[in-house]
Amino acid sequence: MPDHDRLYFRQLLSGRDFATANPMARQMVNFAYLIGDRQTGEALLVDPAYSTCELLGILEADGMQPVGVLGTHYHFDHVGGEMMGHSVEGIAALLEQVDVPVHLQAAEVPWVERSTGVTDSLVGHESGDTISVGEIEVTLIHTPGHTPGSQCFLVEGCLVAGDTLFLEGCGRTDLPGSDPAEMYLTLTQRLAQVPDDTILYPGHLYSALPSQPMGETRRDNWVLAPRTAEEWMAIFG
Repeated sequence: MPDHDRLYFRQLLSGRDFATANPMARQMVNFAYLIGDRQTGEALLVDPAYSTCELLGILEADGMQPVGVLGTHYHFDHVGGEMMGHSVEGIAALLEQVDVPVHLQAAEVPWVERSTGVTDSLVGHESGDTISVGEIEVTLIHTPGHTPGSQCFLVEGCLVAGDTLFLEGCGRTDLPGSDPAEMYLTLTQRLAQVPDDTILYPGHLYSALPSQPMGETRRDNWVLAPRTAEEWMAIFG
């Protein structure tokens, strides 16, 4: 975990660190994240799903107070809801316990509304917007491809990437709202601003390691090997 003076940052694996009795949580191996300011005690929850009570309990045990949610995208294993015959607890259950805003990329708001039933607490943002939690600033980067409004979060040398980019591979581009051409632009242009020494924190544990520098990901991740849009689309289109 990052060891900055004020930054509070926790990476939590579903089925291991929370929701241990939930077989879907163990199978899906989602990461949830807690990001905050140690001095003010304020924190954001990233993609709270499966067991919101446990995630809030972890914050409380750490002496932190939830002030908002960051959602990477609308899929049920990240923000809860109904999908493919499955039901997962998420932001709807969280908002019954705490009254906080849910920060989304603007294009993702209607998708989250349909999948979770939540409407009033959703706040749409544009790429480049920042969310302040205490004195910690989180920059939102719109990264469409996996979904129309997928977004990543850049905070003090850490990139929380959801299902946009994994250490090995990237998010699927054959699901409702996916767009392989947009994913190519995301990986080669929109994330090009992220320095090589930034640590990538993905939305799932799909690799042996839970995180690694972006430079290593750019060197080793096979989805970044195609050098042209035509090469990319031949594989993913």
